[in-house]
Amino acid sequence: MARFHGEVGYADSVETPEGSGVWEDIITEISYYGDVIRDTRKLEPGETLHDDIKVGNSISIVADDYAIKHFFKIKYVRWAGTLWTVTNVEVRSPRLIMHLGSVYNGPTP
Repeated sequence: MARFHGEVGYADSVETPEGSGVWEDIITEISYYGDVIRDTRKLEPGETLHDDIKVGNSISIVADDYAIKHFFKIKYVRWAGTLWTVTNVEVRSPRLIMHLGSVYNGPTP
């Protein structure tokens, strides 16, 4: 089992400017330690010139109180030098198990 140390990105939706009806994700990153408990990758044919890379990795982190209370706000994990979209989160207190998908291209802090 490989060790993990990286940032987890949490998104808060904020109306910007207030009263405009336009919502923007404001990202907060927090560093965690844990384990890579599943390590796979998959190429999927895409609509672009190159195939899309997806991973089927699962990362288990030792969750703090903030992570347990805000797991539904998790957008991505910074792992192996890349931001990966978190597709599913399992709460197994005191741990969170995050399942990764494709490369994350959304907002960052």
